Amino acid sequence: MTHLLHLDASARPNSLSRALGAEFATAWRAAEPDGAYTYRDLAAEPTPFIDAGWTELCDAVLAAGHTDLDELADLAVTPAQRAALTIVEPLLAQVLAADVILIGTPMYNYSIPAALKAWLDQITFPRMSLGHRRFVVVTARGGAYSPGAPKAAFDYQERYLRDFFAGHFAVTDTVFVNAELANAVHDPALAHLREAHESSLATARAEIRVLAEDYAR
Repeated sequence: MTHLLHLDASARPNSLSRALGAEFATAWRAAEPDGAYTYRDLAAEPTPFIDAGWTELCDAVLAAGHTDLDELADLAVTPAQRAALTIVEPLLAQVLAADVILIGTPMYNYSIPAALKAWLDQITFPRMSLGHRRFVVVTARGGAYSPGAPKAAFDYQERYLRDFFAGHFAVTDTVFVNAELANAVHDPALAHLREAHESSLATARAEIRVLAEDYAR
């Protein structure tokens, strides 16, 4: 039995990234009816930003060289460290329990939402290998940032997340599914790109169905 952890980061309750993430989750659950499913809405229930207590706990973990989640409680000796641990521990436990981590996120200002960044900051220790887990990032972007597009160099979203998962967790199996030119639906100045958006969206949905069925195996 496999376990899917599903995260949403968009500030829009009815966003495209949420819809696409839901399509993946629905297809995955249909293909893996006995699998476990955990959902976390990072916008509706924001992860707190790291604070001084978090930095103290991080320093203690680094000094001790610990990489086991069960050992963190022994290192949290001050009230600030224990308060930080109450945030970090359940977030890490959810990641460790999952076989597939699905992230639905928009691109905000060429990168990721603050809600997603806050979650990532909290789970950066203890440093451990999650290399056997599979990460899927489903995105909605207002413009076009795929290779060859005029703004491809401004894509700090995929680059950052791929580097983060590889650098912190030795994850090499991170797959991105990007639906681009979403602003063509809302901005009259981009109406001429509506067909290109619909094509990108159709491609993303097809990729999602294939990935969900494959990752349920």
